[in-house]
Amino acid sequence: MTEVIVLNGGSSSGKSGIARCLQAVLPDPCLALGTDTLVDAMPASLQASDAGIEFAPDGQVIVGPEFRALEAAWIEGVAAMARAGARVIVDEVFLGGADSQKRWQKALGELRVLWVGVRCDSAVAAGREVARGDRVIGMAASQADVVHRGMAYDLEVDTTHAESMECARTIAAHVS
Repeated sequence: MTEVIVLNGGSSSGKSGIARCLQAVLPDPCLALGTDTLVDAMPASLQASDAGIEFAPDGQVIVGPEFRALEAAWIEGVAAMARAGARVIVDEVFLGGADSQKRWQKALGELRVLWVGVRCDSAVAAGREVARGDRVIGMAASQADVVHRGMAYDLEVDTTHAESMECARTIAAHVS
């Protein structure tokens, strides 16, 4: 049985909406955890620092060594929850592409993982970003393609024209 579903896509691509819909359609309860969970849990001093995470005015995200250390511990913690029996949906933005996936693969080890690419046309994601009002403008466009470079997925969905529930049902059909 699939123990972890990893949703990877750029900012405003629809990952969080898909995660909530997956929680509604999957037969077993799942925890939805994402990179926003990690950032929100970090001390404020690391949310705008060279050592932590910075959001540049053009939408670029820069991470430092303290962020990487906390991220590594967080990834291990998410993997430990899955090993302890919690089904987990991970809502991620792999800024490092394949290198980011490798960090997760190492931590998840023997767990059964469904790797899902969540794509969205950059113009559509940019429109969502403006409507949300809680993101640096330009983040969606800068991440739309880079997060998928070198990635290996079991499945891809595209939210450009598909609703979150439709994507969740497609993903749920691949969960064993």
